[in-house]
Amino acid sequence: MQVGKVPESVLKRSVLKSIKKNRQEVLLGAAVGEDCTALRIPAGEVLVMSTDPITGTAKDIGSLAIQITANDLASSGAEPLGVMLTVLLPDGCEEAVLKDMMRQMQTHCEALKMQILGGHTEVTKVVNQPVVSVTGVGKVKEGELVSTAGVEPGMDILVTKWIGLEGTSILAKEKEAELLKRFSPAFLDGAKAFDQYLSVVPEGMIAGKFGVGAMHDVTEGGIFGALWEIAEASGVGLEIELLKIPLKQETIEISEYFGINPYGLMSSGSMLMAAKDGNGLVLELAKHGIVATIIGKATAGNDRVLINNDERRFLEPPKTDELYKAL
Repeated sequence: MQVGKVPESVLKRSVLKSIKKNRQEVLLGAAVGEDCTALRIPAGEVLVMSTDPITGTAKDIGSLAIQITANDLASSGAEPLGVMLTVLLPDGCEEAVLKDMMRQMQTHCEALKMQILGGHTEVTKVVNQPVVSVTGVGKVKEGELVSTAGVEPGMDILVTKWIGLEGTSILAKEKEAELLKRFSPAFLDGAKAFDQYLSVVPEGMIAGKFGVGAMHDVTEGGIFGALWEIAEASGVGLEIELLKIPLKQETIEISEYFGINPYGLMSSGSMLMAAKDGNGLVLELAKHGIVATIIGKATAGNDRVLINNDERRFLEPPKTDELYKAL
């Protein structure tokens, strides 16, 4: 495809044809010439919005665009409604790439009961691989909105599933040929399959109803970045036990191979939570088949401490994600 707006014929057959109406709240959705979307929200509910660019990988970019955005919305306790998309494609990009991207997006939207609301698709010399910028829209009942800034001293700090799932899956796919020199095909297939765990919408909905002080999906910067951000937003300290942070063996070994820190690796699929009754929340999540682990507590003051047996050190502000070092 040539530089400029995607031709109307391509837009119709490879973009709009993929989009299905999944939400009754949508009054005005994706169509040729439409620059906006319109939603009807019942009384007593509020809109929640998020935005994210997906730039770390070209593979499965459509899947990641929807899952990461839905996760952002779920971290506020909101039910995801839909997304607005800006898709930027490199000069010469094949239409099949766009079509596959839209197929991935629609598949995950249907699974999460979301709708592609509209957006813009363009071929440009500014990018050298596909880039998707996503604006997510969700809704939550008034009084049930959860903030990243809601952590209070004494609350338990929990994380769901395992950290590093997203980064491990991306590396296993993007660096497969190199990694096969060290690891077996079965080992890498297991790591690539971590993408099945990337949604945190179920735990966000469960925790929101159970009652949490704060939630934050663990994305760029890994668990260390997410811990810093939730503490900074709330103005609290932390005492985190490093050995309690859950890791998959594949994440440990692939991180060791590339010489990167798994605690600073992209971790969509993990939700960081703060709750007064951490044990109760762990049990509630377990009822729905979701693993969660208490990894520490929030404290008064500003000291954010990592405890590793007898060693104590301070958590540092977020750095560049470890994934980029490996890629």
